[in-house]
Amino acid sequence: MKIPFIKPSTQAFIDEARKTPGYSFLDLLHGYIYGRWTYLYIGIGKGKHPLSKHLAKWGDFFDRLITKPKKNERGEDDIGFADTYHGKAVPLETAKQLVLINEEIKIPDLEQVIPYKRARSLVMKNPEKIVAIDCPCRSAMENPCLPIDVCLVVGDPFASFVYEHNPKRSRFITRDEAVAILKAEDERGHVHHAFFKDAMLERFYAICNCCECCCGAMNAHRNGTPMLASSGYVSQVDESLCIACEDCVDYCQFGALEMGDIFMGVNYEKCMGCGVCVDKCIQDAITLVRDEAKGVPLEICSLMEELA
Repeated sequence: MKIPFIKPSTQAFIDEARKTPGYSFLDLLHGYIYGRWTYLYIGIGKGKHPLSKHLAKWGDFFDRLITKPKKNERGEDDIGFADTYHGKAVPLETAKQLVLINEEIKIPDLEQVIPYKRARSLVMKNPEKIVAIDCPCRSAMENPCLPIDVCLVVGDPFASFVYEHNPKRSRFITRDEAVAILKAEDERGHVHHAFFKDAMLERFYAICNCCECCCGAMNAHRNGTPMLASSGYVSQVDESLCIACEDCVDYCQFGALEMGDIFMGVNYEKCMGCGVCVDKCIQDAITLVRDEAKGVPLEICSLMEELA
C-alpha cells in the first residue's frame, strides 16, 4: 500500500519492513530515525552532541525500548545492546567482495557467521546502489581522522534512503570508487567492519572503515560492550622473518601486537583478524590464519556458492 506524501525511499523501506519477519512498528520507527537523522543519533550515542547531557536521563528508557528484550528458554532476558547493533571485522578482500556483488541475494540467517541473536541476515537488493557518506563517528569528533566520507551504505533500500534524506553528506558512487575507498582506508591502517543493525531490517547495511580514536563501536567494544565480532582469522608472526621493527604496532587498532624479547607476538584474545598489520609488515612476516575459535568468516562468494 502506497502512503501519500512520503519520499520514495521511505516507501521502499516500509515495503521491505513488511516483508521482514518479526519486524515491528517500533523497529520501523527506530530504523527511520536512525537512517533519517544518523548524525544526531550517533552524536548523542557517543556523548558528543550538545543534546547528550540533556537526554542522558532518558538513556535507560530508550535502551530498553530499542533493544526490545526477549526471553531465552529459561525465561531470562537474553538480548543485549550488542545483539541489536554490531559489526564483523572483514579483511580487505572480503570487504571488496561485498561491494562487487552483481546480483541480488537473500541469506536470511547467518547464525554460524554472525554470533549475535539479532541482526544477522544478508539481503542484497540493488547491490549496485552504493552511497559514500560522511562517517557519523568522525563527524561527531572535534578533530576527526580524515577523510570523512569513507562509510559505504550498500544496496537498497538503505543506500537510496540515506542519500535521499542526507544529500549534502552523501553521494552515489560506482563499485570501482567503493573499492578505491576501501583500499585507501586500508593503506591508512583503518579496519573494515560489515555492520548489521536490527532496526535496519535485521540485516547488513554498511561497511565502515574504522579507527580506534573516532569509532563509537570500537570504543564501546574496548570498554566492555562486545559490539564487534572477529573476522574468523588471527594474525600469525613468522619468527624467522620478523626483525622487531615494530612498524606494525602503530597500525594495530586493537592493541593485539606486543613486542617480545626478539620478535613480535600476537595477543590472540585481542586480535580481531582484520588484516591491517599484514600489509604493514615490510618483511612479510605476518599472515592471517583461520582460527575456528574465532568464528566463521563472512566470505560472501562462498556463501553464494552454497546457496547455488
